[in-house]
Amino acid sequence: MKFIVSSSALLKPLQTLSGVLNTSNTLPILDHFLFEVKGKSLRVTATDLETTMSANIDIESDNDGSIAVPARLLLDTLKTFPEQPLTFSLTEQNTIEISSNYGKYALAYASAEEFPKPVIVQDADNVNIPAHVLADAINNTLFASGNDELRPVMSGVFFQLASDGLTFVATDAHKLVKYHRSDLSASNTAEFIMPKKPLGLLKSILAGSDAEVKVQYNDSNALFHFEDAELTCRLIDGKYPNYEAVIPKDNPNVLTIDRNLFLTTIKRVSIFSNKTTHQVRLKLAGAELHVSAEDIDYSNKAEERLSCSYQGTDLQIGFNARFLVEMLNNLEAKEVQFEMSMPNRAGILTPLDGVDENEQVTMLVMPVMLNQ
Repeated sequence: MKFIVSSSALLKPLQTLSGVLNTSNTLPILDHFLFEVKGKSLRVTATDLETTMSANIDIESDNDGSIAVPARLLLDTLKTFPEQPLTFSLTEQNTIEISSNYGKYALAYASAEEFPKPVIVQDADNVNIPAHVLADAINNTLFASGNDELRPVMSGVFFQLASDGLTFVATDAHKLVKYHRSDLSASNTAEFIMPKKPLGLLKSILAGSDAEVKVQYNDSNALFHFEDAELTCRLIDGKYPNYEAVIPKDNPNVLTIDRNLFLTTIKRVSIFSNKTTHQVRLKLAGAELHVSAEDIDYSNKAEERLSCSYQGTDLQIGFNARFLVEMLNNLEAKEVQFEMSMPNRAGILTPLDGVDENEQVTMLVMPVMLNQ
Protein backbone atom coordinates (compact mmCIF):
# COMPACT_ATOMS: atom_id res chain seq x y z
CA MET A 1 0.00 0.00 0.00
CA LYS A 2 1.43 3.35 -1.07
CA PHE A 3 -0.22 6.73 -1.59
CA ILE A 4 0.56 10.46 -1.90
CA VAL A 5 -1.58 13.08 -0.18
CA SER A 6 -1.48 16.83 0.54
CA SER A 7 -0.44 17.42 4.17
CA SER A 8 -3.14 20.05 4.80
CA ALA A 9 -5.84 18.01 2.98
CA LEU A 10 -5.06 15.16 5.38
CA LEU A 11 -4.63 17.19 8.57
CA LYS A 12 -7.94 19.06 8.52
CA PRO A 13 -10.28 16.00 8.46
CA LEU A 14 -8.04 14.13 10.91
CA GLN A 15 -8.33 16.98 13.42
CA THR A 16 -12.13 16.76 13.12
CA LEU A 17 -12.10 12.97 13.46
CA SER A 18 -9.86 13.19 16.54
CA GLY A 19 -12.88 14.65 18.40
CA VAL A 20 -14.35 11.12 18.38
CA LEU A 21 -11.37 9.63 20.23
CA ASN A 22 -11.40 9.30 24.02
CA THR A 23 -8.39 10.32 26.09
CA SER A 24 -8.22 6.88 27.69
CA ASN A 25 -9.35 3.64 26.08
CA THR A 26 -9.49 0.08 27.38
CA LEU A 27 -8.95 -1.17 23.81
CA PRO A 28 -5.64 0.08 22.32
CA ILE A 29 -7.05 -0.14 18.77
CA LEU A 30 -9.45 2.72 19.62
CA ASP A 31 -6.40 5.04 19.77
CA HIS A 32 -5.97 4.48 16.01
CA PHE A 33 -7.38 5.84 12.76
CA LEU A 34 -8.42 3.23 10.22
CA PHE A 35 -6.90 4.04 6.80
CA GLU A 36 -8.62 2.41 3.79
CA VAL A 37 -7.21 3.13 0.33
CA LYS A 38 -9.44 2.39 -2.63
CA GLY A 39 -8.62 3.82 -6.04
CA LYS A 40 -7.91 7.53 -5.72
CA SER A 41 -9.62 7.86 -2.34
CA LEU A 42 -8.45 7.45 1.25
CA ARG A 43 -11.20 6.77 3.78
CA VAL A 44 -10.21 7.53 7.38
CA THR A 45 -12.35 6.32 10.30
CA ALA A 46 -12.28 6.99 14.05
CA THR A 47 -14.53 5.35 16.66
CA ASP A 48 -15.13 5.10 20.41
CA LEU A 49 -17.66 2.26 19.82
CA GLU A 50 -20.58 4.64 20.54
CA THR A 51 -19.76 7.22 17.85
CA THR A 52 -18.02 6.47 14.55
CA MET A 53 -16.98 9.06 12.00
CA SER A 54 -15.41 8.71 8.55
CA ALA A 55 -14.01 11.15 6.01
CA ASN A 56 -12.92 10.66 2.38
CA ILE A 57 -9.75 12.36 1.11
CA ASP A 58 -8.43 12.58 -2.47
CA ILE A 59 -5.04 10.92 -2.96
CA GLU A 60 -2.74 9.51 -5.64
CA SER A 61 -2.37 5.76 -5.36
CA ASP A 62 -1.72 2.66 -7.48
CA ASN A 63 -2.74 -0.04 -5.02
CA ASP A 64 -5.45 -0.57 -2.44
CA GLY A 65 -5.07 -1.62 1.18
CA SER A 66 -6.02 -0.88 4.78
CA ILE A 67 -4.19 -0.43 8.11
CA ALA A 68 -4.77 1.18 11.52
CA VAL A 69 -2.45 4.14 12.27
CA PRO A 70 -1.75 5.56 15.77
CA ALA A 71 -3.85 8.73 15.83
CA ARG A 72 -2.00 10.99 18.29
CA LEU A 73 1.46 10.32 16.84
CA LEU A 74 0.25 10.97 13.30
CA LEU A 75 -1.60 14.17 14.24
CA ASP A 76 1.32 15.60 16.22
CA THR A 77 3.58 14.96 13.22
CA LEU A 78 1.23 16.44 10.61
CA LYS A 79 0.70 19.64 12.64
CA THR A 80 4.38 20.54 12.22
CA PHE A 81 4.40 20.38 8.39
CA PRO A 82 3.78 23.33 6.07
CA GLU A 83 1.68 22.48 3.00
CA GLN A 84 3.48 19.81 0.93
CA PRO A 85 2.86 16.36 -0.61
CA LEU A 86 3.48 13.43 1.75
CA THR A 87 4.15 9.86 0.62
CA PHE A 88 2.86 7.04 2.82
CA SER A 89 4.27 3.54 2.20
CA LEU A 90 4.42 0.25 4.11
CA THR A 91 7.80 -1.20 5.00
CA GLU A 92 8.94 -4.76 5.67
CA GLN A 93 9.42 -3.82 9.36
CA ASN A 94 5.63 -3.55 9.85
CA THR A 95 5.75 0.24 9.91
CA ILE A 96 4.18 2.89 7.73
CA GLU A 97 6.77 5.36 6.49
CA ILE A 98 5.93 9.00 5.82
CA SER A 99 8.27 10.78 3.39
CA SER A 100 8.22 14.59 3.42
CA ASN A 101 10.43 17.34 2.00
CA TYR A 102 12.35 17.20 5.29
CA GLY A 103 12.89 13.50 5.91
CA LYS A 104 11.29 10.19 6.77
CA TYR A 105 9.20 9.09 9.77
CA ALA A 106 8.16 5.53 10.62
CA LEU A 107 5.08 4.67 12.68
CA ALA A 108 4.21 1.19 13.91
CA TYR A 109 0.76 0.33 12.61
CA ALA A 110 -1.88 -2.22 13.68
CA SER A 111 -3.87 -4.61 11.54
CA ALA A 112 -7.08 -3.24 10.04
CA GLU A 113 -8.73 -6.52 11.09
CA GLU A 114 -8.52 -5.43 14.74
CA PHE A 115 -10.49 -2.24 14.07
CA PRO A 116 -14.19 -2.44 15.12
CA LYS A 117 -16.56 -3.19 12.26
CA PRO A 118 -18.85 -0.30 11.31
CA VAL A 119 -22.47 -0.27 12.51
CA ILE A 120 -24.96 -0.75 9.69
CA VAL A 121 -28.15 1.28 10.23
CA GLN A 122 -30.73 -1.22 8.99
CA ASP A 123 -34.45 -0.71 8.30
CA ALA A 124 -33.85 3.01 8.50
CA ASP A 125 -36.13 5.95 7.84
CA ASN A 126 -34.50 9.10 6.53
CA VAL A 127 -34.89 12.86 6.29
CA ASN A 128 -32.85 15.54 4.53
CA ILE A 129 -31.90 18.62 6.53
CA PRO A 130 -29.84 21.58 5.19
CA ALA A 131 -26.53 21.74 7.05
CA HIS A 132 -27.06 25.31 8.29
CA VAL A 133 -30.49 24.36 9.71
CA LEU A 134 -29.07 21.38 11.60
CA ALA A 135 -26.20 23.56 12.86
CA ASP A 136 -28.71 26.19 14.06
CA ALA A 137 -30.81 23.51 15.79
CA ILE A 138 -27.75 22.15 17.62
CA ASN A 139 -26.46 25.64 18.52
CA ASN A 140 -29.82 26.62 19.97
CA THR A 141 -30.37 23.49 22.04
CA LEU A 142 -27.16 21.68 22.98
CA PHE A 143 -26.17 24.13 25.75
CA ALA A 144 -29.45 23.40 27.60
CA SER A 145 -28.96 19.63 27.82
CA GLY A 146 -28.12 18.10 31.19
CA ASN A 147 -25.14 16.25 32.65
CA ASP A 148 -26.94 14.05 35.16
CA GLU A 149 -25.80 10.44 34.67
CA LEU A 150 -28.87 9.24 36.58
CA ARG A 151 -31.13 10.81 33.92
CA PRO A 152 -29.38 9.95 30.64
CA VAL A 153 -32.40 10.93 28.50
CA MET A 154 -31.81 14.55 29.51
CA SER A 155 -28.13 14.45 28.53
CA GLY A 156 -28.91 14.70 24.83
CA VAL A 157 -31.11 16.55 22.33
CA PHE A 158 -34.58 15.22 21.51
CA PHE A 159 -35.34 15.07 17.76
CA GLN A 160 -39.04 15.11 16.82
CA LEU A 161 -39.59 14.59 13.11
CA ALA A 162 -43.09 14.99 11.72
CA SER A 163 -44.97 15.95 8.56
CA ASP A 164 -45.72 19.44 9.93
CA GLY A 165 -42.12 20.28 10.91
CA LEU A 166 -38.98 19.31 12.77
CA THR A 167 -38.57 20.02 16.50
CA PHE A 168 -35.40 19.85 18.60
CA VAL A 169 -35.59 20.01 22.41
CA ALA A 170 -33.03 20.02 25.22
CA THR A 171 -33.51 20.38 28.98
CA ASP A 172 -31.68 19.84 32.26
CA ALA A 173 -34.86 20.36 34.38
CA HIS A 174 -33.78 23.95 35.21
CA LYS A 175 -33.88 25.32 31.69
CA LEU A 176 -35.44 24.09 28.45
CA VAL A 177 -35.04 25.08 24.82
CA LYS A 178 -37.39 24.15 21.99
CA TYR A 179 -36.31 24.90 18.41
CA HIS A 180 -38.91 24.31 15.68
CA ARG A 181 -38.68 24.47 11.87
CA SER A 182 -41.97 24.58 9.98
CA ASP A 183 -40.36 24.62 6.51
CA LEU A 184 -39.00 21.05 6.78
CA SER A 185 -40.81 17.76 7.22
CA ALA A 186 -40.30 14.03 7.50
CA SER A 187 -42.40 11.49 5.62
CA ASN A 188 -42.65 9.27 8.71
CA THR A 189 -43.15 10.57 12.25
CA ALA A 190 -40.19 9.65 14.47
CA GLU A 191 -38.59 10.57 17.79
CA PHE A 192 -35.10 9.85 19.08
CA ILE A 193 -32.53 11.27 21.53
CA MET A 194 -29.09 12.22 20.19
CA PRO A 195 -26.11 12.18 22.61
CA LYS A 196 -24.01 15.30 23.20
CA LYS A 197 -20.68 14.13 21.78
CA PRO A 198 -21.74 13.48 18.17
CA LEU A 199 -23.82 16.67 18.19
CA GLY A 200 -20.77 18.66 19.28
CA LEU A 201 -18.82 17.14 16.37
CA LEU A 202 -21.62 17.92 13.91
CA LYS A 203 -21.87 21.48 15.21
CA SER A 204 -18.23 22.22 14.37
CA ILE A 205 -18.33 20.51 10.97
CA LEU A 206 -21.62 21.94 9.68
CA ALA A 207 -21.00 25.59 10.62
CA GLY A 208 -20.99 27.65 7.42
CA SER A 209 -21.77 24.66 5.17
CA ASP A 210 -24.37 24.82 2.39
CA ALA A 211 -24.58 21.05 2.01
CA GLU A 212 -27.60 18.85 2.52
CA VAL A 213 -27.35 16.37 5.40
CA LYS A 214 -29.06 13.02 4.91
CA VAL A 215 -30.12 11.62 8.28
CA GLN A 216 -30.93 7.90 8.53
CA TYR A 217 -32.25 6.49 11.78
CA ASN A 218 -33.76 3.42 13.38
CA ASP A 219 -34.55 2.55 17.01
CA SER A 220 -30.92 2.30 18.11
CA ASN A 221 -28.65 4.28 15.75
CA ALA A 222 -28.53 7.38 13.57
CA LEU A 223 -26.35 8.06 10.53
CA PHE A 224 -25.56 11.59 9.30
CA HIS A 225 -24.20 11.70 5.75
CA PHE A 226 -22.84 14.97 4.32
CA GLU A 227 -20.38 15.97 1.60
CA ASP A 228 -17.28 13.75 2.03
CA ALA A 229 -17.99 12.51 5.55
CA GLU A 230 -20.44 10.51 7.62
CA LEU A 231 -21.12 10.06 11.30
CA THR A 232 -22.88 7.12 12.97
CA CYS A 233 -23.87 7.13 16.64
CA ARG A 234 -25.81 5.04 19.11
CA LEU A 235 -28.96 6.79 20.30
CA ILE A 236 -29.81 7.34 23.96
CA ASP A 237 -32.28 4.71 25.07
CA GLY A 238 -35.35 5.86 26.99
CA LYS A 239 -38.48 8.00 26.83
CA TYR A 240 -38.06 11.77 26.74
CA PRO A 241 -40.09 13.71 29.34
CA ASN A 242 -43.30 15.41 28.22
CA TYR A 243 -41.74 18.82 27.75
CA GLU A 244 -44.94 20.46 26.46
CA ALA A 245 -46.53 19.89 29.89
CA VAL A 246 -43.98 22.15 31.62
CA ILE A 247 -44.30 25.09 29.22
CA PRO A 248 -46.84 27.43 30.86
CA LYS A 249 -49.51 28.53 28.39
CA ASP A 250 -51.00 31.54 30.19
CA ASN A 251 -48.37 34.23 30.89
CA PRO A 252 -50.04 37.63 31.35
CA ASN A 253 -46.88 39.50 32.46
CA VAL A 254 -44.81 40.38 29.40
CA LEU A 255 -41.45 42.15 29.47
CA THR A 256 -39.93 43.42 26.21
CA ILE A 257 -36.31 44.56 26.46
CA ASP A 258 -33.07 45.06 24.53
CA ARG A 259 -31.25 41.71 24.70
CA ASN A 260 -27.72 43.08 25.04
CA LEU A 261 -28.75 45.59 27.72
CA PHE A 262 -30.52 42.86 29.70
CA LEU A 263 -27.56 40.48 29.28
CA THR A 264 -24.83 42.92 30.36
CA THR A 265 -26.89 44.05 33.36
CA ILE A 266 -27.41 40.49 34.59
CA LYS A 267 -23.71 39.69 34.06
CA ARG A 268 -22.68 42.74 36.07
CA VAL A 269 -25.21 42.46 38.88
CA SER A 270 -24.70 38.69 39.29
CA ILE A 271 -21.06 39.29 40.25
CA PHE A 272 -22.50 40.38 43.62
CA SER A 273 -24.84 37.38 43.97
CA ASN A 274 -24.48 34.40 46.29
CA LYS A 275 -21.82 32.11 44.80
CA THR A 276 -23.95 29.02 45.44
CA THR A 277 -27.36 30.13 44.15
CA HIS A 278 -26.26 32.85 41.63
CA GLN A 279 -29.66 34.38 42.37
CA VAL A 280 -30.75 37.65 40.77
CA ARG A 281 -34.04 39.36 41.57
CA LEU A 282 -36.17 40.95 38.83
CA LYS A 283 -38.63 43.55 40.10
CA LEU A 284 -41.09 44.77 37.50
CA ALA A 285 -43.34 47.79 37.90
CA GLY A 286 -44.60 50.20 35.25
CA ALA A 287 -41.96 50.76 32.58
CA GLU A 288 -39.05 49.92 34.87
CA LEU A 289 -37.10 46.77 35.57
CA HIS A 290 -34.97 46.59 38.72
CA VAL A 291 -32.29 43.89 38.64
CA SER A 292 -30.62 43.20 41.97
CA ALA A 293 -28.46 40.62 43.73
CA GLU A 294 -26.87 40.27 47.12
CA ASP A 295 -24.58 37.97 49.02
CA ILE A 296 -25.58 38.37 52.66
CA ASP A 297 -22.57 36.39 53.93
CA TYR A 298 -20.15 38.96 52.52
CA SER A 299 -22.39 42.09 52.57
CA ASN A 300 -22.10 42.38 48.76
CA LYS A 301 -25.06 43.79 46.83
CA ALA A 302 -25.83 45.44 43.52
CA GLU A 303 -28.87 46.94 41.84
CA GLU A 304 -29.55 48.42 38.42
CA ARG A 305 -32.62 50.08 36.99
CA LEU A 306 -33.52 49.64 33.32
CA SER A 307 -36.18 51.17 31.10
CA CYS A 308 -38.32 48.54 29.40
CA SER A 309 -41.72 47.83 27.98
CA TYR A 310 -43.84 45.88 30.45
CA GLN A 311 -47.46 44.83 30.41
CA GLY A 312 -48.75 43.10 33.51
CA THR A 313 -49.08 43.37 37.27
CA ASP A 314 -46.17 44.33 39.54
CA LEU A 315 -43.98 41.29 40.00
CA GLN A 316 -40.88 40.15 41.85
CA ILE A 317 -39.24 36.93 40.64
CA GLY A 318 -35.85 35.30 41.14
CA PHE A 319 -33.68 33.40 38.64
CA ASN A 320 -30.29 31.73 38.52
CA ALA A 321 -28.24 34.33 36.65
CA ARG A 322 -26.09 31.72 34.91
CA PHE A 323 -29.13 30.22 33.17
CA LEU A 324 -30.35 33.64 31.97
CA VAL A 325 -26.87 34.54 30.71
CA GLU A 326 -26.56 31.23 28.81
CA MET A 327 -29.92 31.75 27.13
CA LEU A 328 -29.41 35.39 26.24
CA ASN A 329 -25.92 34.59 24.91
CA ASN A 330 -27.40 31.97 22.57
CA LEU A 331 -29.90 34.37 21.02
CA GLU A 332 -28.93 36.78 18.24
CA ALA A 333 -31.98 39.01 18.55
CA LYS A 334 -31.79 42.73 19.30
CA GLU A 335 -34.96 42.52 21.38
CA VAL A 336 -36.34 39.69 23.48
CA GLN A 337 -39.65 39.01 25.14
CA PHE A 338 -39.80 37.51 28.63
CA GLU A 339 -43.22 36.13 29.61
CA MET A 340 -44.05 35.31 33.24
CA SER A 341 -47.12 34.48 35.29
CA MET A 342 -46.18 34.00 38.97
CA PRO A 343 -42.95 33.97 41.05
CA ASN A 344 -43.06 30.16 41.24
CA ARG A 345 -43.79 29.49 37.54
CA ALA A 346 -41.30 29.22 34.71
CA GLY A 347 -40.46 32.26 32.59
CA ILE A 348 -40.47 32.01 28.79
CA LEU A 349 -37.85 33.84 26.75
CA THR A 350 -38.32 34.32 23.00
CA PRO A 351 -36.48 36.42 20.39
CA LEU A 352 -38.50 39.20 18.71
CA ASP A 353 -36.14 39.41 15.72
CA GLY A 354 -33.08 37.67 14.28
CA VAL A 355 -35.00 34.52 13.30
CA ASP A 356 -36.58 33.76 9.94
CA GLU A 357 -40.30 33.21 9.50
CA ASN A 358 -39.95 29.42 9.44
CA GLU A 359 -38.10 29.03 12.72
CA GLN A 360 -39.34 29.35 16.27
CA VAL A 361 -37.15 29.47 19.38
CA THR A 362 -38.72 29.03 22.82
CA MET A 363 -36.54 29.13 25.94
CA LEU A 364 -37.89 28.29 29.37
CA VAL A 365 -36.15 28.95 32.70
CA MET A 366 -37.32 27.83 36.12
CA PRO A 367 -37.39 30.49 38.90
CA VAL A 368 -35.62 30.23 42.24
CA MET A 369 -37.26 31.04 45.58
CA LEU A 370 -36.51 34.60 46.62
CA ASN A 371 -34.97 35.37 50.00
CA GLN A 372 -37.37 37.85 51.51
